[in-house]
Amino acid sequence: MIEALIFITGAIIGSFFNVVIHRLPRGESIISPPSHCPHCGRKIKWWQNIPILSYIILKGKCFYCKEKISIRYPLVEFITGASALLIFKKTGLSPQLIWAEVFLLALIPAFFIDLDHQILPDEITIGTAIWGLFCSLTHMSGISTTQSLLGILICGGAFLLVAILSKGGMGLGDVKLAASFGANFGWKLGLISLFLSVFLGAVVGVALILLRKKGRKDRIPFGPFMIIGAYLTFYFGGELLKWYLELSF
Repeated sequence: MIEALIFITGAIIGSFFNVVIHRLPRGESIISPPSHCPHCGRKIKWWQNIPILSYIILKGKCFYCKEKISIRYPLVEFITGASALLIFKKTGLSPQLIWAEVFLLALIPAFFIDLDHQILPDEITIGTAIWGLFCSLTHMSGISTTQSLLGILICGGAFLLVAILSKGGMGLGDVKLAASFGANFGWKLGLISLFLSVFLGAVVGVALILLRKKGRKDRIPFGPFMIIGAYLTFYFGGELLKWYLELSF
């Protein structure tokens, strides 16, 4: 029962994330006006805005103008609901649940915003960094405040150095997101999340070049790889760190 409730709550949050993804990069309010069709502008009624189900009921079209609704809307709702449930499965009913739900779910709109616009909003990057520091102070994240501060300095500093050396190859949004990972995971797991993101980015980048989907000089948003790395670190970071230390020593 509680699993279903968590999934449904996550899907409802995902519905709000769709508003954030659409409006935040445009500098629009995420609160007002209420949800409306981007094509005809008609206000969406409550029964037309039920996460996932409304898309199925409406057959992927606006009730009024019959324009197609992007499949991304139910996809974001499903991903958010599934993520909320998987986070609960990992932490159970513990203080870490609150920390992880807020931190990791907030990364979902950042994933799609960076994918579309190649920007990572400060509201998310800096906001989650502050959240991570707060959770270390209140012992919700399971790491000390010292670890959180070191994570900000080391992870953010490492990516800042890369941004400087690459002369624009990496944006400051990525630097802030790296600092956020350090604030939430601590410097050790934070570095693992960044290593995973670099590895994933390199593999996908090479694959796209080999498939001739991208050229060597084409920009590929790095934020999505960082966010996937953060999720992998949350689920498997402890095991990866243990494996690395055993391999090294």
